[in-house]
Formats: sequence, C-alpha cells, structure tokens
Amino acid sequence: MHISGPIAGRRSCAAAIAAVVACWTALPGPDLAAADGAPTPSVPAPKLDWRPCVQGSPFDCATAKVPLDYRNPRGRGVELALVKRKATGPGRRIGTLFFNPGGPGGAGTIQMPQNYEFFPREVRERFDIVSWDPRGVGNSTAVNCFASPKEANAWSASRPAGFPVGEQERKTWIAAYKDLARRCRQRDPELLRHVSTADTARDLDQLRQSVGDPQLTYLGISYGSILGATYANLFPGKVRAMALDSNIDPQAWTNHASDDDPRLTTFLRMGSDRSVAATLDRFLSLCGSATTARCAFSAGGPKATRDKFDQLVRRLRGHPVGAWSYGRTVSDVVNSLYVVHPGWTDLAGRLQDLWQGRVPGPSPLQPAPPVPNPHPYVGEEQAAAVLCSDSPNPRDPGVYHALEEASATGTGDTGRFWTWAAEGCATWPAVAANRYRGPWNKPTAHPVLVVGTTYDPSTPYTNSQAMAKELANARLLTNNGYGHTALINPSSCIATHESRYLVDGTLPPVGTTCRPDTPPFSAPKPSGGVSTGGGAMAGIVS
Repeated sequence: MHISGPIAGRRSCAAAIAAVVACWTALPGPDLAAADGAPTPSVPAPKLDWRPCVQGSPFDCATAKVPLDYRNPRGRGVELALVKRKATGPGRRIGTLFFNPGGPGGAGTIQMPQNYEFFPREVRERFDIVSWDPRGVGNSTAVNCFASPKEANAWSASRPAGFPVGEQERKTWIAAYKDLARRCRQRDPELLRHVSTADTARDLDQLRQSVGDPQLTYLGISYGSILGATYANLFPGKVRAMALDSNIDPQAWTNHASDDDPRLTTFLRMGSDRSVAATLDRFLSLCGSATTARCAFSAGGPKATRDKFDQLVRRLRGHPVGAWSYGRTVSDVVNSLYVVHPGWTDLAGRLQDLWQGRVPGPSPLQPAPPVPNPHPYVGEEQAAAVLCSDSPNPRDPGVYHALEEASATGTGDTGRFWTWAAEGCATWPAVAANRYRGPWNKPTAHPVLVVGTTYDPSTPYTNSQAMAKELANARLLTNNGYGHTALINPSSCIATHESRYLVDGTLPPVGTTCRPDTPPFSAPKPSGGVSTGGGAMAGIVS
C-alpha cells in the first residue's frame, strides 16, 4: 500500500511510513480445518542464528525455515527473514516484542528499523523488538510474478496512475490486472495458496517458540491487527500482551464469514471511503484555519479552502499538470494523509503547486532508502497474494465502475481511490488453502489493547470499536487525532498507556481518550515526551 496503483501504492507507502491495509478477495474453495482451530501436526521451532545485519549495525538478522503447509510439515518449506533490535536496558529485559507493520505485504525487515525510534522508550528498553517479512513478502520466500525488474516496471507503467478515469483507462486497468493474474498463476501457484493470514499466524507462533517466550507479546498496526486477532483466536492461551493499532473490523474482513460473491469490496465494507473523506475534510478545514505560512494551500477559511480543493480536482480531470493527473493527485492525497508531520504540510505544498499550474517537486512518497538488509523486491502482487485470497471482493471487474460512482456520490473523489484499490482481486487466480473465518471471541490468557484513531484515512475508528467488541476481552484506547496508526503519529499519552500495558499488563481506564502531541499545521514542539522516543519518518501503500 506508490502512486502507481492502489495495491502497489499502498505498499510503497507502507515501505515509506510503515502503514496501510489493501485489497483482498475470496475465490471458491475449501478452508483448512486447521484454520478453524483443529490440531495441526507438531512442528519443531526453527533455530535462529542471529548475526549483525551489516557490520556495525545495531540490528541483527536471522532466517527461519517453516513448512509451506502446516498440514504437511515434511513437505516444501519456506524461509522467513527476521530482524531484531536487542533491548537497550541492561538487566531489565522482559522478553521479545514481535511487530507486524501492516500492509499486507509490509516488509518488517525494512519497516521496523525505519520506525524503531517511534516505539516508546520503555518498550525499547525492556524488550528485544523483532519483526519479519511474512511468507510471500520481501526477503522471505516471496511472491514474484515477473522474470526481471524491467518486466515488473513495464507492467507497473502499463496502467493508469492512482486509479482509472474514463472508459478507456478502465479497460486498460482491468486488462493489466488480468495480465498480472495470468503471470502469477504461471510462476508459483502453490505458494499463492499458502500465504494466508492464518498461515502467517502459525509462523508467528513458531517464531515465539524460537525466541523462548512462553507467551506472545505483540504489536500489530493496520493489517497487523487482523493478523493479531487471528493469532489470538488460534492460540488464545499464548497471548501475554497484544496491542492492535488502527484496526480492521474482522467481520468486514471475512464478509461476515460468507463466501458468497459480495456486494461491496472489503474497503467499502470497512468504510475506508467514508473515513478518508472525513479526514480530508478535517485536513482542508484545519488548513483553511491556518495561515499560508503554516499551510500553503490555505484560502483563508475552511469553506474557501474546501472549495479551492474541489476546483483543483475538477480542473485536473481535464487538464493535468505534467504527469499529475486527477487520478494520481487523488491517490497522492489519500496516501499523504497517513502521516501528519510532515505529510500534511508537504501535501499542502504540492496542492498549492498544482493550483498555480506548477509540477510539484519530488513527493515524499518515494521508496525509503534500504535498511539494514538489502532492499528486497516488494511488488504489489505480494500484497495481492495475501489480500486477494483471504477476504471476499466482487469477482466481476465490470461492477467496479458502478461501485466507484456510488461511493463518490457519498464521499467524493477519494471514494474512487478506495473502490479501485480492490479491483485487482476480481481476477486473482488463487484462494488461500487455509483461511481463518472466525469466531473472534475465544477467551485469551490476557486482555488485548485496541488503539483507534478518530480521523484515519484507511482504517476507520469504527473498525477499532468493532475489533474491541468482537474480541473476548479487549480494551479500546481512543486516539482523538489524525493519520494512520498512532505509532507513527506520536502521542505521549498513547505511548504511556501502551508502555504500561506491554510491560506489566496495566490497561488504560475504560473510555480513555488521548490526543496527538502536535496538532496539524501548528508550530513544531519537542516531540514525544519521555515515552515516545521521537524519531523521523522513513520516507507509503497500496
């Protein structure tokens, strides 16, 4: 979850700021009994040979081998690439905190080091922090549907930027994703059937055993919330502490456990189109209430700034500014709302450039520099392989235009982005052999902490409320703020509660609400306080 297509866009965003959700679909096919909690054959935990990722690096790397199919543990294996930063508080280590950066398709070996400084200071002191590239992704055994980078780049360039506009672009878009499905079907169809969330949850339990922790301590953001919820219901007795930040409603993910052809895409069931529209409205209102020194796109008032934005996107539909078409610009807006500082300020500058007919300078939504592992291939088929086989989406490409228009009627331009974000799943060639469809309320050994942000452009706050309700024992912590995930939009209040919970299991009082440290378009303050650790963004998704 970039700007060159919803699945890819969100993924490159995730590579840059460690965030996003994405597209998924369901094809007809049986679920594994094991995904519903039946016993699976015993598998010995892999041995981890930790070594510095590169000479002098504070991060260690290792590789684990796990079964492709846990029902056949002696069959084909897959490799998982891991990264670790040791606890910084000598003699105070509690154990290991496992981190999933979302996506799906987020490469933890890249994104955890990029975002390490965002983890609360006490968490860094008390835990080894470990992340990994899930099966199918990045430096692990990866889905790759192209013979060369040149071929992958040519495919990426073959479809419209952002989302299709007009009948011809829709035909081009649909044809491109049909072509991607054909390529993926030919390359490694067996792997495509074994990259489900349930498969990754089983991998996570293997890794927990490998580090010697009797129970799991976990932080998952965005898609990582569904991974965490799946783990909590497959291995309820193994939950020590689990913080889920910016959640996906489990019932929206599974289409209420129905395999019938759904009426809506997963994003539309989640309400991502409504949530991003509300977030954009706040962006424009707050921008309009600020001076142009703080927000370059300000028109001197909230309504005037909203009108200015509407005029700009209407103009771009007929008159792009260089390569900045209507579709590319709206896609850039959605992804730039993920991180408030400096994302919102930078977005305002680009919009003002476009308003004045200038091509904006380089977007911060470019892939971040490699850390500390060599930068892996992270093509958007890796996100699709997880999402499109795990959650139902309409299987007829022809219905997406009508869905787009219906969404745009209620939510505006950004609804078009979230509708087309799932279209690649319409023709995806594989169904996961092992999907978890619920129930979501198995009692866990310890309660789960659910964090939701009120103005989130990707995973609506209502989804975090739904997650807290679905789980058997969970506490909702509200971040009355902006952007996608509280982790990368710092709030000392959130960090303090999260630290207490992860360290000693103390939950925030019922109804606790926090605010961000620095509101949008305000004068910068020292970030984070003692708990957040500050840190810079790495420089997002599908």
